[in-house]
Amino acid sequence: MIEMKVGIIGGSDGLGKTLIYFLRDDFDVIISARDHKKGRKIANELGIEYIESNTKLAEMCDVVIVSVPIHFTPDVIREVAPFMRKESLMVDVTSVKEIPSQTMKESLPDDIEYLPTHPIFGPRTTELDNQVIVLTPDKKGKWFNKVYNYLDNKNMRIIETTAKKHDYMMSIVQVLTHFSFISTASAMEKLKVDIGETEDFESPIYNLMIDMIARIVAQNPYLTYYIQSMNNNGPQIRNTFAEAVNELRDVINNGDEDKFVDLAIKATKNMGDISGALGRSDKAINSLNHEHSLLNQSIGKEIGLKHIYSGKIHVGILERVDKNTAILKNGNKTKKLVVANIEVLSDSELYDWKVKNLNKKTESISCVFPIRVDKHVILDTIINLDNIIDAKITDVYQGPQIKKEDVSLTFEVTGLYKDSIENAKSLLTGFGGIIR
Repeated sequence: MIEMKVGIIGGSDGLGKTLIYFLRDDFDVIISARDHKKGRKIANELGIEYIESNTKLAEMCDVVIVSVPIHFTPDVIREVAPFMRKESLMVDVTSVKEIPSQTMKESLPDDIEYLPTHPIFGPRTTELDNQVIVLTPDKKGKWFNKVYNYLDNKNMRIIETTAKKHDYMMSIVQVLTHFSFISTASAMEKLKVDIGETEDFESPIYNLMIDMIARIVAQNPYLTYYIQSMNNNGPQIRNTFAEAVNELRDVINNGDEDKFVDLAIKATKNMGDISGALGRSDKAINSLNHEHSLLNQSIGKEIGLKHIYSGKIHVGILERVDKNTAILKNGNKTKKLVVANIEVLSDSELYDWKVKNLNKKTESISCVFPIRVDKHVILDTIINLDNIIDAKITDVYQGPQIKKEDVSLTFEVTGLYKDSIENAKSLLTGFGGIIR
C-alpha cells in the first residue's frame, strides 16, 4: 500500500463508491457523503474510514476526489478549496470538464494542484484494465506524472486533451447518443409499444439496439439531464439532431426516394470504418448466440455460471434454459439466474473453482500387482482421471503376506468427490490389481 490518504467526496454512491474498490488496496481511503447513515454503512462494509465533513476530509487527505452530481460539483469545489492540505491534489470525475476546470482554477490556492478527469466508465465497471480515462490538465505539476503512471500501471487507456475539446467530443459521444436513444425510447412509450411482444419478431441487431437503449435510459435520469444541460455544446447538438430527424421525415413523407438515398449514402460515408463496424457487431451477435447455444447444449449436465457483476459462481446441473433465465439445480436447491447477467465457465475454470471451493476427499489405496507392473504408468493414468486433483505412490512393499512374484503399491489419491476415488479404485483393478 502507498502511504497516501485519498479522500472521495461522494463515496457512498455511483462512481464514487466504485472508486473505493479500485483504490482501497493501494491507498488509505476516506470518504464523505451527503447521507451520513449510508456513508458510514458503506465505509464499514468496505473497511475504510468515514468522515461527515467535506472540509475535514480535505484537511486530512493528500488527494481529494470530487465525485458528486455534476450540478453540485462547482459548489463542492468552492466549499473545500480553502481547506486543502498544502501541496495536495484535487481531482474531479464529472462528465463535463470546462466548468469544473474553471472553478478549480479560480478557487484553489496556488500551492494546490488540480487535475480534471473523466473516467469513461460507469458504476457497474468491475476492473480498470483497458478502461478509458480522459485527463484535461490546465498545467502539469509534480502530481501529474504520479497520477499518469498509476493509471498506466493499471493498464488504462489514457487520453490527454483540453477541457474544451473533451466537452465537444462528449457532446457527440454522450449528448448526441443519449439524446437520440432517449428520444427513441420516448417514441416507443408514446406508441405504447410492448417491448416483450416485439421480441418474437426481433433480429439480433434489434436486440442489441434495444439493450443499448435500455442501458442508457436506465441510468440516473438526473445525471443524464445534467450531462445534457451542462455541456456548453448541448444546444447546437440537440438542434442539429432535431433538424436531421425533421429532414429525414419530410423526405420520406414527400416520397423523395433520390433525396433519401443521397442522405443515407452521405451518412454512411461519414461513419468511418464500416467493415470494422460490421465485424465488431458480428462478433457481439455471435457471442450472444454462442452463449445461448452453449447453455442449450449443457442442459442435464453439470455447469458453472458466473454472475458478471457480483462475481459469484453457481455450480450445479442445468435443468432448463429459455431466452431470459437458466434454472440450475444443486442437490435439493434450485437457483433461477438471468441469462443476461451470467457467463458460462470453461471446463478448466470450473475445475479450478472446484479445487478451491469443494471439500476434497483423500484416501490411501493399497493394491497388489504382478511385480512386472509399471507403477508410473498406473500413477499417470490415475492423475488423468476426471475430478482427480492429485495422486502419489506412498509405499512399495514386498514381504510377508505378499507373494514373491507380486508387489503391493499404496497410492494416496485426492479427488473432488467420493465417486472420483471409486473411479480410481476401478482403474486399479482394471490394471489387474487386487485391493487389499
